[in-house]
Amino acid sequence: MNDRDPEILVVGAGPAGLTAATYLARFRRRVLVADGGAARARWIPVSHNMPGFPQGITGDAILNRMTEQAVEYGAVIEAGQVEELACDGDDFVARLNGRELRVRAVLLATGVMDHHPDLPGVERAIERSLVRICPICDGYEAIDKAVAVIGEDASGAAEAAFLRTYSDRVTLIHIGPAEALAATDDIRRMGIEVIHAPIDNVRLEGDRVTALSWSGTARAFDLVYSALGTSPNAALADGLGARTGEDGRMFVDPHQMTSVAGLYAAGDVVRGLNQIAVASAEAAVAATAIHNALREADGWTIG
Repeated sequence: MNDRDPEILVVGAGPAGLTAATYLARFRRRVLVADGGAARARWIPVSHNMPGFPQGITGDAILNRMTEQAVEYGAVIEAGQVEELACDGDDFVARLNGRELRVRAVLLATGVMDHHPDLPGVERAIERSLVRICPICDGYEAIDKAVAVIGEDASGAAEAAFLRTYSDRVTLIHIGPAEALAATDDIRRMGIEVIHAPIDNVRLEGDRVTALSWSGTARAFDLVYSALGTSPNAALADGLGARTGEDGRMFVDPHQMTSVAGLYAAGDVVRGLNQIAVASAEAAVAATAIHNALREADGWTIG
């Protein structure tokens, strides 16, 4: 490894990966970020709960600002997927864009993939904030609106119950098997309408969503939430035998290190709350821990 080679590989260029890149670059570490594209944050039309932006900010603007900041301090961001990751002694060897990289530490900030309803027009509806995926992020904007939650298991019921904080017009459209929704009576007691039916289509009409379902009957809603879950992008960690939970997301210690020494993780791929503020905080902890661990390995600590 020469003085131009990266010391640390960050996999993922979402809020967690870019925060870590800024911290590591400011620690004067040589850091390379592998940008696999399609960061989940780019789905955000406008975020009103991002600290410091009371008027809201788009997902693209968040990522563009964070990218600019990381590059300003010397982080290198390269488009491409890390195809392989392996341990080699105390180092890691990664394959990126057809070449091998040897690095001293790796931070996985690979996030999750949302399970969107398999419906025509759903991506356009997400872009227009009419179909949403995070009531913690934007439930406030649902106040007093007609809200539908599409679910297939108990998670849909839980999300519908959460949204009752904001509106008394919440409908749960359950598209899974009937036995997957055991608490129907309790849900209805909360004032939530429950409909067991598949959805055939999503149609946009002005600022509303018309979901066509249950034998062609049309219903209009101001907002529709998808509560169909996510899948973590944890294949690289799985390949190294890192510990994950039943949901496939990763366990980490208080310094964000996984069960594999030198392999860290931050953001949505880690078990916990899927929020940009949380991802950035985890990345700051991980970057600082990586820097300190490398200093210790190089004999730059006292005691």
